[in-house]
Amino acid sequence: MHVIIDLCVVPLGVGVSVSAEIAACQREIQASGLEYRMHAYGTNIEGPWDEVMAVVKRCHEVVHEMGAPRITTTLKLGTRTDRDQRMDDKVASVETLLGEQ
Repeated sequence: MHVIIDLCVVPLGVGVSVSAEIAACQREIQASGLEYRMHAYGTNIEGPWDEVMAVVKRCHEVVHEMGAPRITTTLKLGTRTDRDQRMDDKVASVETLLGEQ
């Protein structure tokens, strides 16, 4: 099953800046070979369900290995069975409507 997720990993107990931990998570996402797009408050990732969930797990493992005693994660996800839809398709649909105005 194809899934598109919005992932926001927040390490707790590592100080005010979490850039190093987020960069480590992004390296795991990039290494997965999945399509992704980082944004200011998280990352969109798409691909086969098991592969996407495996990279979410790996992000937690890596951030814990860096010393974060706690992690809170917000995960939104969507699946479709009626048609194939990718992240870019969803964005393009809205951009087309904006261009018509």
